Amino acid sequence: MTEVSPRIPEAFDIPCRDGLTIRGEIYPAEPSLGTVILCHGFKGFAHWGFFPYLAQKLAENGLTAITFDFSGSGIGRDRESFDEPEAFAGNTLSREQDDLEILVDYAKRRNVLKGKFGLFGHSRGGGSAILFAAATAADVNALVTWAAISYPNRWSSEDAVKWRKQGYADVTNSRTGQVMRMGTTLLDDVELHGTAKLNIQAAAAKIKAPWLIVHGTADETVPSSEAERLHAASPGVSTLRLIEGANHGFDARHPFTEVPPVLEKVVLETVKFFVRNATPG
Repeated sequence: MTEVSPRIPEAFDIPCRDGLTIRGEIYPAEPSLGTVILCHGFKGFAHWGFFPYLAQKLAENGLTAITFDFSGSGIGRDRESFDEPEAFAGNTLSREQDDLEILVDYAKRRNVLKGKFGLFGHSRGGGSAILFAAATAADVNALVTWAAISYPNRWSSEDAVKWRKQGYADVTNSRTGQVMRMGTTLLDDVELHGTAKLNIQAAAAKIKAPWLIVHGTADETVPSSEAERLHAASPGVSTLRLIEGANHGFDARHPFTEVPPVLEKVVLETVKFFVRNATPG
């Protein structure tokens, strides 16, 4: 195991028009070769597990890293506690696309992001990153996804009927044991846009930037077959790395005190990929 060394980032808050907030950090590199934005997944947050470590490693290798909590993550001001349940209940994939647009605009105005940039996403955050990178006007010049979802509808038709009937669905936060309630806004968003603007596999076929797809063969949450589908949809653009025996979080835990060997391996490859491809061109 490798010991984790701390690095102090610069915090920021970006208010959204509806009263929610995008909170995050900038890990500056001096001098900076480019910038990488990191997206967390469903029930995730920017301070979870490997995110600060990955951001540190990017910064140490010349790439300014930006980590943030989606405004609908449910994570509050202390950046650790799930104390904004109404925000989580109303979150959608479409909102996450809006959040990314707001964040990119903020980073450009702050002169932290100049020209094209790298984009990283884990799990559902990987799906959000794919959708964003595929947009016609996206300035993404390098994409890395870990354990990314390949489609937005993650529930059965029976669950959807029950969800719609009672007006909500509950999920458990395995870290805290809290029951996290989702309203029907996510269900509505996917039913309305799942085959169009939220079609992740179709978006994968539109990716033009170099793309590293990383997935563990023992992923208990998102099967590695989804990585294979994403790779098949983007021939000549994506590189697929299946990590034998790796789970959804690549053995990372929270709180994060040690770096597991499998995580160190994928972080090293990810950093090298961004150094090669995420400099503005």
